[in-house]
Amino acid sequence: MLVTRGFSLTNFVIGSSALCFQIFVLYPWHEKLEEEFVELRKEHARLIEESRENHRNELRGISEQLKALSEERRKGGKFW
Repeated sequence: MLVTRGFSLTNFVIGSSALCFQIFVLYPWHEKLEEEFVELRKEHARLIEESRENHRNELRGISEQLKALSEERRKGGKFW
């Protein structure tokens, strides 16, 4: 009887300490990480949009250069 009560008490202490660790250490840490992930997602979305805008501008520039070259060829009449 004394041994089983000792096991029960030990099990209760271990379970209670594990629960307290989860509540007071892991949960606040999880919330902090979640906030940082939200900020990281926002920054990532901003960088992706910035990259897309840079690509659009680059493609626009290339398109304008190609149009200018084709107009020069038409006006010049020479192939090379």
